[in-house]
Amino acid sequence: MAGSLLVVHVHVRVKPGAAEAFRAASVANAEASRREAGVLRFDLLADREDPGRFVLVEVYRDAAAAAAHKETAHYAAWRDAVADLMAEPRRSEKYVNISPDDAGW
Repeated sequence: MAGSLLVVHVHVRVKPGAAEAFRAASVANAEASRREAGVLRFDLLADREDPGRFVLVEVYRDAAAAAAHKETAHYAAWRDAVADLMAEPRRSEKYVNISPDDAGW
């Protein structure tokens, strides 16, 4: 079946000089997040052209898994660590999977 996963793209722009601190905090969060039962993928991407822009690609089994992620200690630590590094509020876009279908994950 296709279309039951929750795929979230989180777009982040950090302040000048804050990229390395953001990267370090985000790598720690991503590594811990990938160990969560309901997380199928958790990627941190950096813009090739702009070192202050990042995208987190998060794939959850369902909305409950995404909600559980936000209750973890590593998410809270990340949220607090990066709050003052942001040049603007982060924004997220939510998608459903088409290909691969659910069995492909």
